[in-house]
Amino acid sequence: MSKEEDTMQAYRSFITSDPNVLFGKPAIKGTRIAVEHILDELAGGTTVEQLLEEYPRLTREAIYAALAFAADTLRAEVVYPLDQVAS
Repeated sequence: MSKEEDTMQAYRSFITSDPNVLFGKPAIKGTRIAVEHILDELAGGTTVEQLLEEYPRLTREAIYAALAFAADTLRAEVVYPLDQVAS
C-alpha cells in the first residue's frame, strides 16, 4: 500500500457518522465537530493552527483525516460541472 493509500485509509480511525450526533453528518470521533465545518473553516482562510487553538480536542491528524475523507468522498461521487450552459 502506498503512503497516499495509507493516509486515505487512516481517516477512518478519525471520522464517524452517528445518526444521534449531528444528524449523522460525518464528524471527528469523540467530538461534535463536523467534517463539513472543518472544510468550511479551511476554505474560509482559517489556518490549521487557528483550528487547533479554537478546538482543543481537535488534532492535526484529525484535520488531515477530514481532508482525506472529503477527497475520498469526491472521488467516489458523480461530479457535475460548475458552469451551467444556458438553455
